Parts: sequence; C-alpha cells; structure tokens
Amino acid sequence: MDYPNVQLLIDGKWRPAASGKTIPVLNPATEEVVGTVAHAGKADLDEALAAAEKGFKAWRQVSAYERSKVMRKAADLMRERADKIATIMTIEQGKVLAEAKLETMTSADIIDWFAEEGRRAYGRLIPARIPGVYQMTFKEPVGPVAAFTPWNFPINQVVKKMAAALASGCSVIVKAPEETPASPAELIRAFVDAGVPAGVVNLVYGVPSEISEYLIPHPTIRKISFTGSTKVGKDLAAMAGLHMKRVTMELGGHAPVIVFDDADIEQAAKIMVGAKYRNAGQVCIAPTRFLVQEGVYDKFVKHFVDGSKAITVGNGLDTDNKMGALANDRRITAIETMIQDAVGHGAKVATGGNRIGNKGYFFEPTVVTDVPKSARAMNEEPFGPLALISPFSKFDDAAEEANRLPFGLASYAFTKSAKTATAIGAAVEAGMMSINSFALALTETPFGGMKDSGYGSEGGSEGLDAYFNTKFITQTGV
Repeated sequence: MDYPNVQLLIDGKWRPAASGKTIPVLNPATEEVVGTVAHAGKADLDEALAAAEKGFKAWRQVSAYERSKVMRKAADLMRERADKIATIMTIEQGKVLAEAKLETMTSADIIDWFAEEGRRAYGRLIPARIPGVYQMTFKEPVGPVAAFTPWNFPINQVVKKMAAALASGCSVIVKAPEETPASPAELIRAFVDAGVPAGVVNLVYGVPSEISEYLIPHPTIRKISFTGSTKVGKDLAAMAGLHMKRVTMELGGHAPVIVFDDADIEQAAKIMVGAKYRNAGQVCIAPTRFLVQEGVYDKFVKHFVDGSKAITVGNGLDTDNKMGALANDRRITAIETMIQDAVGHGAKVATGGNRIGNKGYFFEPTVVTDVPKSARAMNEEPFGPLALISPFSKFDDAAEEANRLPFGLASYAFTKSAKTATAIGAAVEAGMMSINSFALALTETPFGGMKDSGYGSEGGSEGLDAYFNTKFITQTGV
C-alpha cells in the first residue's frame, strides 16, 4: 500500500504547514524514505491554539452523554479501518503486523472506556453542619490540553491522552511523533469523521523542543500530558510549573523481574520472553533487570535463552516474523554500546548481541547474564531487545536491587507463595506490579509510575482525574 504524506489538522482542516516545510519519514525495516510529514511553525501553532480555545468553549457545552456517542463512533471507525492502519504503523514504526493490529484495536477499547467513564464522572453532595445548607462539588473540564507523545506506540500513547481529554470536555492539541506520524493521524481522522467539532482536536508535528517551549507557557493551554524520557519530562514539568499548569508525566522505566526459587520457572520464562521482545523491547514497562534466586538461576537462564533464540526477526509485514525492526538507528547504537560495556564489566552474552544484516534496523534478541550493578545497562534504560539476568540470594537482596534505581514504573515477580507475593508487592517502589503474569496496561486499570518515572495515571477511572477541576459550591437557603 502507498504510505500517505501526513498533514496537520488545525480547526477541522487537514493542511500542509504554512511554510510548506516537511520532514522525511523512514521505514525502519528498509531505511527507505516512504513519505513526509508537515513541519509546523509558529504561525501554525498560533492557529492551533486559537482553534483549541474555540473548540473548548463549544465542546464543554456538549453533554457527557452526547460526547460519548461521538467517541463511540470514532471507536467503531478504528475497528473498521484496523487492517489499513496497522499496515501503516508497521511501515513507519517497524513492529510486527500482529502487534500493530492489536494496538489499533486496543485504541478502540480505550475510546469506548473513556466515553463511558466520562458519562459517570460524578460530583457529590456533602452533608452540611447546619440545616438549610447545601454543599456540592462539581467536576469541570480543565481546559485545552497539550499532549506530547513518542514513537514506540504511535496510536495508544495518543489515544489515552486524547480520549480522556475529550471525555472530560477538554479540547486538545496533539504533538504526535515525527518518526511515526501517519498512524496517529489516522486515529485523529476517525474522531474527525465521527463528528468531533472543528477545533476540539488539533494535530501538529515539527521540532519537539520548539513546539513544547511554545505551547506549554501559552495561556490557552491549561493541562500538559507527556510520555517520554525522564530527562525531557523533568524539563517540561519544570516549565509547566512556572505557569501553574496541571501535568501528567509517564516517563522512563527499568522494570525489575524478581523470580523466586518456588516459582514455576518454565512458565515464568515463557511469559517474560513474550513481554521482553514485544515491540523489540521498545516499551517503557518492558522487563529489563531479571533478578533470579540462586537455586533456580541456571534453569531460568536456560529456558529464557531457548525462548529468545526461538524469536524470528524480520520485516514486520511478514506474518512469520515475531519481532520487527527497531524504530531508528539510534537504538542500534545504544544497544551495541550497552552490551560492549556489560561484557567489559564481566557479564556474559548468552545469546544474540549483534545487529542482523546491514539494511534495516534489526537486532538479535539478546540475553546477557551475570551482569554487575556497575554496568551501564543496569542503570540506564535499555529500551531494546536486551535482557539482563543476575542472581540473588535473599528476599531483601532482590527488594534492595529492585529499588536501587530512581525509576519506579513497572515491576514483576514470580512465586507460588502468597506470603512472598504480598511481601514483594509491598516492598517494591513502583507504580505497577504484576505477579505471576504480564497483566499491565489494560484499558480499565491505572497506568503510571512514581519517583523519576513520573506521576499521574493514564488508564482506568483514575485517567480522568487530571482533566477535571473540582469546584465546590455551598448554598444557603434565603
């Protein structure tokens, strides 16, 4: 299929940038330019801000009941168009077609979820201390939202922010990723085609730092949602703080996996192989530091290595492949550097460790064992198909290592003991923990971290909280 040249959406109109400037888009499986995306400048951003302000005034007056109808229609359109959209995503991002299709279908579920949650975002009546007094809280939309999203999940990173904003009655300017622009544009097209009024949803691309530095301080924007690296997130949060803007931050992770000696080792390895190499490991909640109790260490390593070797890597459009290309050449360099550093610190490469071919950003599923804490990969998020496995002796050793880093997004544990499960769930400092499964990021559950992994939640009923102001009214009878 032909890859589209992606335009901006401003005030209900798809159009090129005012300057005519574009950015090339590469297919990471072939390294070929497949299309372009419009490059927004200051004039485009000013128009988007004016449109978002106008759109907010109109959309907030639409009842939650009617807003949900429009959103449900957008969800249906995503399902109808899923095959086309998934193909576009694989071409621009590299993930295998099955994963792209699942992401597209999941986006429809997320839209449906928030459409219904928005209809049930109740205020409350607070009992008064004296007769004749009514005390009430109301939830009001916070205002126009600026949403900044990364390339690893081009649709789902956008839809969590946009669906929550629209369900709450907010308008939104989405700064989607320039490397993977077409699939999020198709998501937004579904909302436009479903009847969202002009100005309620706007889409821009360009230089990320220039766009964020212009939108965040602007008085029109009242809420910022960002998914990306911890360093950039801290900079944007600081900028937002100067202007008292509400912020949700979903930042980097370095998820520990704690495998106790009483776990079902074969099952644990199987589950974690699937989780590790999903989207070629380019997932903020991907398992990265595998901490395995000494008594089962060799057994786990064997099963995990065998599972890693069985992963077929190649162009995501080929349905026989289970892992596609990395999204860009930067990830290849980063993974190679981390492996070399780990080996230099005494670690061993159990499988993988090399780029595949010299065309396309393919890399072998890689397992490195006996990795010391001093290795870079044990301290910096790998964000690729690299699993780090190290032994531990006692419960406290595993908990200490899990909490050693400033990250606190996702975590995993495997044990047959209810006592151990309860203890490790309480001990690990992370916003999410999945025990004996990979069950995070479900539509109806909260998604967010703590410490340097950010704050706020983007899933479940908690996902609406940041898009509302709570207003308290007390009324005394005359």
